[in-house]
Amino acid sequence: MIWLTSPDMTAATLPAAWLIATGAQPGNLTERSHLRRETARGVIAQQLGLPVKAVTIGHDQKGRPLLTGPDGAGLHLSLATRAGLVAVALARRPVGIDVERVDAAAAAPLEVLHPQEAAMLRGLPEDTRPLAFARLWAAKEAYVKALGTGFLRAPESFAVTLLAADRFAVADPFNAGAIEGAVRTIENGGQEILAAAMVVLD
Repeated sequence: MIWLTSPDMTAATLPAAWLIATGAQPGNLTERSHLRRETARGVIAQQLGLPVKAVTIGHDQKGRPLLTGPDGAGLHLSLATRAGLVAVALARRPVGIDVERVDAAAAAPLEVLHPQEAAMLRGLPEDTRPLAFARLWAAKEAYVKALGTGFLRAPESFAVTLLAADRFAVADPFNAGAIEGAVRTIENGGQEILAAAMVVLD
């Protein structure tokens, strides 16, 4: 998977993810949605060599974003926003992306995790848990976005394993295939640390 940081960059191959620090501070869900979609339109237009006005983004019945124009692009899309950073994932198969803020002051909500995940976090030194939890939760949310369910799928019903600083695996009793994704940690203008995760399904 390719990680890019500018809307002016194009990916030589897909899947790819763009993590774009916009500097915006959206105040509500409507503003966040607008920021996501307009940023994504610019990224997709650059990737496809089209004017921005040729790119349209709709959504399916579950609210998942869909590339509705240009016709025949055959691309799957996932979007996320956190702290003014917009994440855009493009792939030729179902894809999910998420970004989470590392909150050193917050305790991880172990009760909503799979027992395996909760045990992993309990076993870590306390000062490393916030980053591990942000990576873990970003991976979980990216996975349910790729499924198209969001957290209508209970987060404790599948387990994420952090394989390395840049990779994770998902064990899902309803999906027997090998599922792996990519994770990345970034600093958003030196103000916050964010964890981004992306997964593509067969």
